[in-house]
Amino acid sequence: MEVENNIWKGTPSQWMNFMFYICCVILIVVFGLGLILALWKFLDTKYNKVTITDQRIIEKRGILSISTNQLELYRVKDIRLEQPLILRIFGLSNIILTTSDSNDPLYILKGIEEGNTLTEKIRIAVDRRRDVKGVKELDFH
Repeated sequence: MEVENNIWKGTPSQWMNFMFYICCVILIVVFGLGLILALWKFLDTKYNKVTITDQRIIEKRGILSISTNQLELYRVKDIRLEQPLILRIFGLSNIILTTSDSNDPLYILKGIEEGNTLTEKIRIAVDRRRDVKGVKELDFH
């Protein structure tokens, strides 16, 4: 059995919800529901736990019920780093993984700190995992 080493562990940044929280402030004044919605969004982000190992990405999310999704790294075909202005202001980025996984053909890690560094770590881990598994990518056009 192979030992699995963690590359990164964390949650998306709460800054990803900034505009939602602003809307909730307005809803607090208007309807009184804003506080409940803001709390639910805060907890939803807090309990979205992502662990990236040298073999796979494991995402556990949920407040009342928990759902676990796993993506094998050898299935990653392409990695893209996006840093929209609003995220760059807070030092955050989105990492978009194009995969051959039928459940997650486009897997997005949102609101990640030090996205440049993590992108490179993922790229190296994907290459190593493909070598271990003997996976070669073939594109048919």
